[in-house]
Amino acid sequence: MTVTATSVDEPEQLEPQAAPASRGARRVRRLVPAAAATLSGVLLYVSFPPRTLWWLALPAFAVLGWALRDRTWKAGLGLGYLFGLGFLLPLLVWTGVEVGPGPWLALAVVEAVFVALVGAGIAMVSRLPAWPLWAAALWIAGEAARARAPFGGFPWGKIAFGQADGVFLPLAAAGGTPVLGFAVVLCGFGLYEIVRQVVDGRRTGVVRRGAAAVALLSVAVPVVGALAARSLVSDKAEDGTATVAVIQGNVPRSGLEFNAQRRAVLDHHARETERLAAKIKAGKVAQPDFVLWPENSSDIDPFTNPDARAVIDSAAKAVGVPISVGGVVERDGKLYNEQILWDPAKGALDTYDKRQVQPFGEYLPLRSLLGAINKNWTSMVRQDFSRGTEPGVFTMAGTKVGLATCYEAAFDWAVRDNITHGAQIISVPSNNATFDRSEMTYQQLAMSRVRAVEHSRTVTVPVTSGVSAVIMPDGKITQKTGMFVADSLVQKVPLRSSQTPATRLGILPEMVLVLVAAGGLGWSVAAVVRGRRNDALQG
Repeated sequence: MTVTATSVDEPEQLEPQAAPASRGARRVRRLVPAAAATLSGVLLYVSFPPRTLWWLALPAFAVLGWALRDRTWKAGLGLGYLFGLGFLLPLLVWTGVEVGPGPWLALAVVEAVFVALVGAGIAMVSRLPAWPLWAAALWIAGEAARARAPFGGFPWGKIAFGQADGVFLPLAAAGGTPVLGFAVVLCGFGLYEIVRQVVDGRRTGVVRRGAAAVALLSVAVPVVGALAARSLVSDKAEDGTATVAVIQGNVPRSGLEFNAQRRAVLDHHARETERLAAKIKAGKVAQPDFVLWPENSSDIDPFTNPDARAVIDSAAKAVGVPISVGGVVERDGKLYNEQILWDPAKGALDTYDKRQVQPFGEYLPLRSLLGAINKNWTSMVRQDFSRGTEPGVFTMAGTKVGLATCYEAAFDWAVRDNITHGAQIISVPSNNATFDRSEMTYQQLAMSRVRAVEHSRTVTVPVTSGVSAVIMPDGKITQKTGMFVADSLVQKVPLRSSQTPATRLGILPEMVLVLVAAGGLGWSVAAVVRGRRNDALQG
């Protein structure tokens, strides 16, 4: 009886202790994937400029693959969202430099929704054969959607833009940013799959040769492709050379207040151009064929303000060559962010109106709604900029100069359009003074390096406050300025007219990857439906 009593009592003593321990273990098991997804998103952020740790993108996607594999789509949605927040919150912190944390947090929260949807899709396709292929294509499909919606899209944070220093960069010339990004993501997922196959093989003693081959190919193909694509990258002149001058006039002080000092900003750029003219006269630097000023270098409309026109004209005459001037121009009651081709003898000859204007910066979507919530938001953008409709290619001293103004450099179509219209070099006039010394400047500079390789063109980056730079067609920076200093860069650069495969193919590689992603999702859904039907028949 004593033994029986003891055996009956033991469960009553052990069960209350074992149950909480079991529940605690389950909680930990649930938290580990969430923590891994978040931290891998942070790891992806660390791979981006100004750091040169591009290779961290590979373990970031490897860990994400581990977190998402064999999950339900609902779990993938949540884990994908955490990954997106881990990546985008620190990446986009510069958007709140002058306007506070509200817009920054709102932007990151909304953009992370796209990553969440991709996470759900990856979880669904992770059970398919060759799942890294479908998963990487899904990531690029998510980037394609994010680059187009809402409000014209926001491509910032495309994986390709973190690879300016990486071994995969030549793939930009093969298929643009979609192919470059796809290769990086595929390689990351492939690394995880290799580890998984090794671990499973050791545990079970069974080697699944087909799955192992797919895992190895997921890593080998991107690497071999990048090595092969090096032949597409060249900085050799095809149409001779041009000597270009980039002017960085600096601003009186950083922040939004600089817009109230428009005349001072214009004077700074004119003064730096006149200093350059003095250096040329003294034989210290070569005579440039043309001069490039940054975006917003003249926020005073030179077509309606004689004093601004006189300042620009004086600077052009001093240096003796055409200048591309970044101006804010009002025409027919509409406001334009404009580049103006200014000839020292004839004045304004041509204009380019920025086509991809920045939401919440150059125009305000949902103005009435936002005004009802907070009037300060509407006061930040008092008048919306209108969009241009024509590509910007200036003929400057016989050279075709394509213009992609600041924010436009993030959009594939905006840069490519200039090349297909004959641009021999690209200029990305920008104004980053609003964002002080944040990482934004270096993130944007990396975009220009990727664009140089993508289209095999020299890219010049004149910026009001820095960092201004000259980038060769192979993506290497040959000259750059500091931040918040007045300076000029003069360099002979190669002119090129041939088109890379990326230029010729345009949107086609991205569309193919979107179709691959759709095919993977369709296969996954069909497999689930078929499995449920079989279960029903067996039941």
